[in-house]
Amino acid sequence: MRALRILLVVAVVLGGVLAGVDRLAAAWAESEVAGRASLAGGRTESVEVDIKGFPFLTQAAGKRFDEVEVVARGVHTQAGGKPVRIGELTVGLRDVTVTGDWTGYRAGRATGTALISYADLVAASERATGMEYGGPGKVKVTGSVKVLGRTLTRTVVSSVTLVGGDTVKVRADEVPGEGIPLLEEMVRERTDFERPLGRVAGMRVTKVEPRPEGLAVTVSGEDVAIAG
Repeated sequence: MRALRILLVVAVVLGGVLAGVDRLAAAWAESEVAGRASLAGGRTESVEVDIKGFPFLTQAAGKRFDEVEVVARGVHTQAGGKPVRIGELTVGLRDVTVTGDWTGYRAGRATGTALISYADLVAASERATGMEYGGPGKVKVTGSVKVLGRTLTRTVVSSVTLVGGDTVKVRADEVPGEGIPLLEEMVRERTDFERPLGRVAGMRVTKVEPRPEGLAVTVSGEDVAIAG
């Protein structure tokens, strides 16, 4: 009986040691992948990688991982041929396989959210001078126009929609004309805009949603390649 207890204690200790080694190996791999991974083909300010599942070493030996989460911050990429900064891109990767000699990765399925701040949206619009959350499905857009030598600044409530499957459209619900000819058209030129997003990190855009912290762009895809 005493021998059995000793055997059980040894098994528990060895199990703890192996689990610790497994987690250390996973942490090292996460750090290595984070330093090399490129999700959107552009410069990224920081990347965090979380390899799910246990044991890690068994998955690594088979060059196949059930689930990996990648969080990239400050992603500088292109949208419609224009530069745009994504504040945070969170992607959940499923059925991830290693390609080549650990030089790249491919996910069978991927879903994620790209969060673009309103300041970055203003920069991408190349028209508006200010933008903020305006409620569900809405943003408040500020633009300035010159009329008869005077600068008029107006803030309008605009609807945000996804058109054509890959283009963000921002259009004012209403622009007060205030009796000034052509004022509405002039204000719309500064506040209304469309920005094609194309594919984000190889994934198609499925939804856009204004949030207090910025515009959330939901993406999903299959057979997604991650360089690195």
